[in-house]
Amino acid sequence: MELLSVNAGRARAVEYTDAASGTTGIDKRPVEGPVRVESPGARGVGGSGVAGDAVCDLRFHGGEDRAAYAFAREDLDRWERELGRPLANGSFGENLTTLGLDVNGALIGERWQVGADLVVEVTGGRIPCRTFAGFVEEQGWVRRFTQSEAGPGALLRVIEPGEIRAGDPVRVVHRPDHDITVALLHRAVTTERTLLPHTLAAAAWMESGLLEAARTYTAKYGGA
Repeated sequence: MELLSVNAGRARAVEYTDAASGTTGIDKRPVEGPVRVESPGARGVGGSGVAGDAVCDLRFHGGEDRAAYAFAREDLDRWERELGRPLANGSFGENLTTLGLDVNGALIGERWQVGADLVVEVTGGRIPCRTFAGFVEEQGWVRRFTQSEAGPGALLRVIEPGEIRAGDPVRVVHRPDHDITVALLHRAVTTERTLLPHTLAAAAWMESGLLEAARTYTAKYGGA
């Protein structure tokens, strides 16, 4: 399992974002050399945990339980075939492009060591938005991405900060005792909401917005 690239984006003005600034950092490109990754601070205040990476809409991005975003090269390859065009590392706005790692099968709360020092924890999957759709420029993109079997990629919390670079090994160093994967949680929040009560088994590790959705649904409809 390997980190193929570390990707960062600069803020730029676009017409397809709801951010108050009118800018987005979704256009991420591979960075050469070592890159520092650390917890950026609380949701709504902290931005990206990846040095040099811009987060322009703190309502939906950044913060300690969305410090970085990982997407598998295998899934980019799958989308390349479906879309009929090349997708470079970083094309889906991911900070970490991986190879050989089961990103969508990872458990919520699973920890990965990247390189010598960095340890990150999986908190959930990406919910596609208008900015993502505008950036990709594909018809019906939010629905297509949400319903795709390729999976949403993983949001990450920083447990131990460190420097990483392309080519670093990735190791799974901890798996919690439940069965809630990134893919299952994504389905629960988007297309199979009756699964939401079950996902609360991973409440201790879950990204705060996804956790709120699971708790709200369960309080209203019950279930376990």
